[in-house]
Amino acid sequence: MRKSDREIIDFNEKIELLERCTTIRLGINGDKFPYVVPLSFGYEAADGKVIIYFHCAKEGEKIRLLKKNQNVCVEADILHGYIDTGKSVTADYESLMGFGRCEEVSGEEAVHGLQLLLNHCATGNYSAAECAAVGSAAVYKVTLSELYGKRRFKRPPILYL
Repeated sequence: MRKSDREIIDFNEKIELLERCTTIRLGINGDKFPYVVPLSFGYEAADGKVIIYFHCAKEGEKIRLLKKNQNVCVEADILHGYIDTGKSVTADYESLMGFGRCEEVSGEEAVHGLQLLLNHCATGNYSAAECAAVGSAAVYKVTLSELYGKRRFKRPPILYL
């Protein structure tokens, strides 16, 4: 990382940031260009590892590309605002970037992934088992092998534009 003083090193701080994020962007290897799609998600973290779950239609460009190459990039961020530095403006942000493999899951693991997604999206009053039983969506997991975090400010800035 070019500006190592901005790196979030502590695993628990990265997970706390992920908890506050509402959307991830999934980067997939495309045919001609990278393919990036925003997704709602759920996750679990244990022993320094993160698994992200999402659901989607059972067919489409994302699925076609994932069948060709399961290596993906995941990005999440929070922009808190912009700050006047006296000479210019700069962003007050926190971000995560991870790399891993994406695969479709089924059965109890799909129900588990849906429950994590429902909980994270504050819609936990639905039954994940009933959602899975509808059968209209596929459930995928991304097992991250690397996760990096970065933030612009270590304390809340004073002036927002």
